[in-house]
Amino acid sequence: MVSSKHEKSSTFLVSTDKAQVSQNEIREALESSDEDAKVAAMEKAITAILAGEQFPTLFITIVRYVLPSENHMVQKLLLLYLETIEKTDAQGKLLPEMILICQNLRNNLQHPNEYIRGVTLRFLCRIHEEELLEPLVPSVIANLEHRHSYVRKNAVLALTAIFNLPKGELLVPDAPELVERMLQNEQDLSTRRNAFVMLADHAQDKAVSYLFQQIDRVADWGDILQIAVLDLIRKVCRTSPDQKGKYIKIILALLQSRSTAVMYECAVTLVSLSSAPTAVRAAANCFCQLLVTHSDNNVKLIVLDRLQELKDRHRDVMRELLMDVLRALSAPNLDIRKKALDIALDLIDARNIDEVVGVLKKEAMKTQSRELEKGAEYRQLLVQAIHTCAVRFPETAASVLHLLCDFLSDTNTASALDVIFFIREIIETNPKLHDTIIERLMDTFPAIRASRVCACALWIISEYCTRSAEEIAAAVEMIKSCLGPLPLFKQRGEDGEEEEAEASSLPIPIQAAAARPAVLADGSYATQTALPGESAAVAGSAAAASAASNVPNLRALLLGGDFFLGAIITATLTKLVLRLRALKGLPPASLNRLSADVMAAVAGILRLGESAAAAAAGVHPLDADSRDRMATCLRALSGVDEGMERVWLHDCRASFANLIADKQRRDAAEAKQEKARSVCQPDELIDFHHLKMRKGLSKVELEDSVASDLARATGMADAAATATNRLNKIVQLTGFSDPIYAEAYVTVHQYDIVLDVSVINRTQATMQNVSLELATMGDLKLVERPQSYTLAPGGTQSIRANIKVSSTETGAIFGNLVYESTGYADRSVVVLADIHIDIMDYIVPASCADTQFRAMWAEFEWENKVAVNTSFEEPADFLDHIIASTNMRCLTPPSALNGDCGFLAANLYARSVFGEDALVNVSVEKLADGRLGGYIRIRSKTQGIALSLGDKLILKQKG
Repeated sequence: MVSSKHEKSSTFLVSTDKAQVSQNEIREALESSDEDAKVAAMEKAITAILAGEQFPTLFITIVRYVLPSENHMVQKLLLLYLETIEKTDAQGKLLPEMILICQNLRNNLQHPNEYIRGVTLRFLCRIHEEELLEPLVPSVIANLEHRHSYVRKNAVLALTAIFNLPKGELLVPDAPELVERMLQNEQDLSTRRNAFVMLADHAQDKAVSYLFQQIDRVADWGDILQIAVLDLIRKVCRTSPDQKGKYIKIILALLQSRSTAVMYECAVTLVSLSSAPTAVRAAANCFCQLLVTHSDNNVKLIVLDRLQELKDRHRDVMRELLMDVLRALSAPNLDIRKKALDIALDLIDARNIDEVVGVLKKEAMKTQSRELEKGAEYRQLLVQAIHTCAVRFPETAASVLHLLCDFLSDTNTASALDVIFFIREIIETNPKLHDTIIERLMDTFPAIRASRVCACALWIISEYCTRSAEEIAAAVEMIKSCLGPLPLFKQRGEDGEEEEAEASSLPIPIQAAAARPAVLADGSYATQTALPGESAAVAGSAAAASAASNVPNLRALLLGGDFFLGAIITATLTKLVLRLRALKGLPPASLNRLSADVMAAVAGILRLGESAAAAAAGVHPLDADSRDRMATCLRALSGVDEGMERVWLHDCRASFANLIADKQRRDAAEAKQEKARSVCQPDELIDFHHLKMRKGLSKVELEDSVASDLARATGMADAAATATNRLNKIVQLTGFSDPIYAEAYVTVHQYDIVLDVSVINRTQATMQNVSLELATMGDLKLVERPQSYTLAPGGTQSIRANIKVSSTETGAIFGNLVYESTGYADRSVVVLADIHIDIMDYIVPASCADTQFRAMWAEFEWENKVAVNTSFEEPADFLDHIIASTNMRCLTPPSALNGDCGFLAANLYARSVFGEDALVNVSVEKLADGRLGGYIRIRSKTQGIALSLGDKLILKQKG
């Protein structure tokens, strides 16, 4: 690989532990007659030279003792050695001793063994010295007619490499004619492919002529030769767009190839050459066929990316193939299913919605079997997809409700929560389904075992169970049956001793609940109770679920210490009783009796939370918030207050309606913004490829537009910044008074960091063996050790170092410059300044659902708490500054941040290029002295992100 124009080319890398090796030991092994010892010595010599060691006197020993060897392994290592060593002096002239190996290379090219000939020809492909290659050209040409295909195909490669040199046309002026003559009679597939590629690169007209001579046989050619044909077609069509028509037929014929690689390349080429619906449809059909028939998951993911691109550019054509895309759901990999669902959801319209929902329902029913791998996660994806379909096309909601309600009792709490949130949104946006949803929900409710799902279901029942007095009374009776008989525990006995709690006689014991902090929507903290039964259910424990199946669901959760759910139960019963009073559908006596029963249930929950028996059994005590909520419910049930009744019966539902309306407005605004982003503006410049031929630009620079497009797509075009931007990224490593001045230009890509270090000799002496020694801290790894150089007085050298990045963490690169100076026995060392890698280069804004954010917040174990210390005086300005400084997206809607109350709480989210999540909660208030106070909490799965983001915030929050 060529790492820089200032460096020599390197064709292979060898890992080494930098073990010291003695030149004398290598020489003694090479002078011995043991072939195995010679092989080991040659390997050590090559490894040491690649690591930067210099063995100037070893060459003569190798010429004397290794050159005559007939061992094939020794000969192969000899060629690798010759490839590694310096073959020119400082002025670029060939070293005189290199003439010694010319005769040996000529003998190898005429050797009776085809292996020796082949590896020597491969070696010549990596030699760039014309003086060394010129006497070998006749032997290379002679090998084009060798009887063995291994020699012929490597001879074509060697001839191509020689022809590519700056003076290659002088060394082999008739190379294209030789290769064309050989191609006419060649039968070996690899040799034909190499010859055809050579003609396509250097004699395009000859390659095109051969292609049309053999056009009837192209479909029978091998896959590697067919791919070379497609490369030629792309090159020809870029230079001569008017010839696309006659090549489209060839591409369509190759689409029927048995090779999946050829099919893929044909589809890509077809889309790049034509935007006609017929061509796009053929390419999309090919991609869909690969999606179903190919077994490699990586190939499926790449094909799905291509389909995503087609969907963005040719949405109408892709809609016809929507059902073919959904066939990818049969793949067991969850990432493939998720990508296929994302593509399909963007292609849904009124014509295909019924078919799509039918497929999703079938897939959801498959997840009920225990045999499906990652069935719970896949079910959650399907529920979210069905939710999206039902929101966009409300008429389909009725057909999926019965299926989704069966998932409310799912052991996977995440998918059950998605279902209940879907029901909550649908019942608000689709009033026609009120009766169906309430009836189905009341039938399913006793089977729900997850606390959060029960809470949401109770809220839906309390707000939307309004049709008749009989329906409300039935809801109250259903909740009472889920609570079980009262009291929840037995009273104190007459002898004054505490009798055994009723819960101890139940199939499940009272267990201690685990309390953990949870972040609320406004950013504040609350205590969230995790019940042992629920935790086991989330983990998929069937034993815990079966143990609790004999106890009513609400009773089991209350006996486990979930008094937050107890407050929701009391609020639900209170709303239902208040609605009955407002409807006046029951006689006063019956209404009073029902109110008394509800008050008794509330009192029973209060007594359970305050009982000594429950505390002795390890149940988490009743918290003050839940106690106050239950007391408020008792006051509401005991007397009539019009203001309180309006809050209970109208204001709560109005708040939720505003929340849904705001969500719909935000989604519509984002969709409109995304659509506007993809539309070209009237005053945008039009790029005419035919008008690019300007003075100063060669045809070669303009020919390969694919390379420039790739550079723009990967950001490499932006990396070639202006001189001003480049200066901003330069880091000074040494002082101006040091004997060596060094500065580095740091380029950060996703998984790589490239350091271009410029080194200047500031002394009047020659510096030898100048080497850059680097070390890293954090998840950074040095790829290779930079080689050594010799610097003349005032000389300049550019040294490049590549560093791999494996995770998002602020890392540091530090090191030394080591050199030997004339007149000094010891090596001198110049310590370099540290280079710090900014975490912001790897953080990109992202979005996620509010429930997903809370789930990750509760799951992630690393938290970094940063106190607010800033010069900003307004909370909104401070939040904007934090968002800009951290490359994060604010998940809190703007409506929740409006107003001026002196307090602000917001959730921020970002994702790294490595797929790591970063969560931030900003809680700021304005103090009495006008300053801002509060905390910024950062949570992540890894320690590196939490610490690095915290350090960044400490530096940036000042403004």
